[in-house]
Amino acid sequence: MAKSNRLTIPLIPVRGLVVFPYMVLHFDVVRKKSIAALEEAMTNNQLIFLTSQHDGLLEDVTENDFYKIGTVSKIKQLLKLPGDSIRVLVEGLYRAKIREVTKTEPFFEVEVVEKKSTNGDLDELEFEAIVRQISYIFEDYYRLSPKVSPDAIQSILSISDPGQFADTVAANIVKKNEDKQSILEEFNVKNRLEKLLLILSREVEVLEIEKNIANKVRSQIDKNQRDYYLREQLKIIRSELGEGDDIASEVEEYRQKLEAASIPDEGKEKLKKEISRLEKMSSSSAEAAVIRTYLDTVFDLPWDSRTEESLDLIKAAKILDEDHYGLTDVKERILEYLAVKKLSPNIKGSILCLVGPPGVGKTSIVRSIAKALNRKYVRMSLGGVRDESEIRGHRKTYVGAMPGRIINALRIAGSKNALILLDEIDKMSSDFRGDPASAMLEVLDAEQNYAFRDHYIEIPFDLSEILFITTANSLDTIPRPLLDRMEVIRISGYTHEEKLHIANKHLLPKQLALHALKKSNIRIKDDTLREILDGYTREAGVRTLERELARLCRKVARTIATTNKQSVSITKTNLHKFLGPKKYRYDLLKEKDEVGVVTGLAWTAVGGDTLSVEVNIMDGTGKIELTGHLGDVMKESAKAAISYIRSKSAELKIEPDFYKKYDIHIHVPEGATPKDGPSAGITMATALISALTNRPARKDVAMTGEITLRGRVLPIGGLKEKILAAYRMGIKTVILPKDNETDLEQIPDNVKSCMNFVLAEYMDTVIKHALLPQKEAPKSEKDMEIQIPLDFNVSENETHIEAKPY
Repeated sequence: MAKSNRLTIPLIPVRGLVVFPYMVLHFDVVRKKSIAALEEAMTNNQLIFLTSQHDGLLEDVTENDFYKIGTVSKIKQLLKLPGDSIRVLVEGLYRAKIREVTKTEPFFEVEVVEKKSTNGDLDELEFEAIVRQISYIFEDYYRLSPKVSPDAIQSILSISDPGQFADTVAANIVKKNEDKQSILEEFNVKNRLEKLLLILSREVEVLEIEKNIANKVRSQIDKNQRDYYLREQLKIIRSELGEGDDIASEVEEYRQKLEAASIPDEGKEKLKKEISRLEKMSSSSAEAAVIRTYLDTVFDLPWDSRTEESLDLIKAAKILDEDHYGLTDVKERILEYLAVKKLSPNIKGSILCLVGPPGVGKTSIVRSIAKALNRKYVRMSLGGVRDESEIRGHRKTYVGAMPGRIINALRIAGSKNALILLDEIDKMSSDFRGDPASAMLEVLDAEQNYAFRDHYIEIPFDLSEILFITTANSLDTIPRPLLDRMEVIRISGYTHEEKLHIANKHLLPKQLALHALKKSNIRIKDDTLREILDGYTREAGVRTLERELARLCRKVARTIATTNKQSVSITKTNLHKFLGPKKYRYDLLKEKDEVGVVTGLAWTAVGGDTLSVEVNIMDGTGKIELTGHLGDVMKESAKAAISYIRSKSAELKIEPDFYKKYDIHIHVPEGATPKDGPSAGITMATALISALTNRPARKDVAMTGEITLRGRVLPIGGLKEKILAAYRMGIKTVILPKDNETDLEQIPDNVKSCMNFVLAEYMDTVIKHALLPQKEAPKSEKDMEIQIPLDFNVSENETHIEAKPY
């Protein structure tokens, strides 16, 4: 069987251990192949080759799954155990290397060759030095891990053979099988000792770290035990005082709330951790107070709380009409929303933007909308907000952190389908703390706000069911991306008739109730109310009108309280005694037709107004003077008008070199009031032509429109307000751009019935109808004069173009 130092013997792959020479140990054999190998060894010379598996968990081993270097061992004893396993006692003899696997079934049989150890250049002194070094490490090892007895250590240190010494130390001290195998495979004794010294040094360092960690854990445990002991004492003291176990009851209450709330799984995991942290804290700690506030805020949110929305269109229309007069566009849009919601219940919340001048009822109509829809109503003012954290909240790690205004509004509403009014959205600004308008992009986007994340809450909240309505006085300051997310509904100013109706039906009864007056205590006719509108208010809305009516009621209340009168009559004659002299006056129709004076129409933030454009022609050198606090656009319109007149001087019978011979002065009265915009173009052109041709301008004609160098009349905005201003002044004929014809649908029927509207596409038409004497003008298909009949139909889809005042 043997050839020189070769030997063919059975093999057992052992798991979880490495067998060294001079080592006596026992282990259990369970696998059938290994039992068969034992039986074969016992029938021959009791020699068996033991080598370690690469993977100790592997059951079915192949020849590639164990190390090629192992130990030839002698079987000393076999003991059969219950369950078909055998305990075997073996003694390691010498190192060997597998030369060939000769058999794999029914057991492994291998041909091995003995590998003798070589001392290399290791001398006695070097060996003694290494042994001493190892002994020092032993002392540290024993100090850190006193599992090895001192007698065993002394016995190991007394071994004189360097190779045997290294193998014995590795077998008893080294922990990792990989390290043991590397020592077994080292045949040079010097290298083996050095490798062993390196492994032991590393092992001691690991033990040092383990001990430090254990000490820290022990001290923490001791502190926790002390805290637990003190908390238990505190519980008993509180129990004796009748206060109960606050933290425990709070934690249990929070857990019940968490179980009942419809919070997303991501949020529930986060809240569980926060509740667990609270449970481990002292009730008086500052961190516990922060966690309590956070949990209370989260659980106060309406995660699954909704109001049942009213989808009764007739009832909603009745509520809206009772609360507000006019505002047709807003009412129709809300009723359309209800109709669609009735047909498609899963439609997402809309985002509406009500734009109009102050005092027209934008904010109050939203409250009526919430009432009509049976939704909870919350108003959130954005005026002056310039910090992004106002919208998204602050991180709860900051001192005094709180959720943003959106989440706070939801807490107040207590409903997931509330109506939130974002008031004055055009008044937001930005600074170094961020841009709140950018934070609003996610809030007002139905495709994103289903998972809105507030920095304080840090849990996604669904805002898609909320109906957002915003208000603004102007669209100019709203960023375009934000404006794109909203459906804009324009609300124009009220007419005199509408204001009169609102005063009688809403404002006066409200002020009478506020001042404890009865309807019989004050007698005021519609003529007097019109006088208040004309002389004491100049606004698009009714806010100033309400203040003036309140002032009247205070005067009447004082009169009743100091005299025996029970009724006070207010007329146009005695109105100044209550409200003082008139604050405003409207231009009246001129007494005669004048040369170089033409009436124009203007749009302002408080409604329409009329203005006169005056032109004087004087001998000079061609200077052009523009006065009246005119803006750049208005000055450019004047220059465009002069260029047009120069190009048409022959047709207009004007001297071709008028711009050289004469100085031209254009003035717009009320010079302290800034004026700008392109819509005064045709007014200035007509006044210039009137002055240059000495043709009077008709006193009962007003006009508005932009002029081009070619004499085209371009459309303008704010037509409704301008025509109402002309109506108040007594103007009978208004010249306006042909492209504004559709805007006439917005004009009230009572105004249209007593006015003529001339639709002009070119200046020829304007000159024909504005200047006297009436001369035959060239016929043109583009000229058009219309009389609006009484039965003029107003379209539901009106077009409204806004322009700046001039």
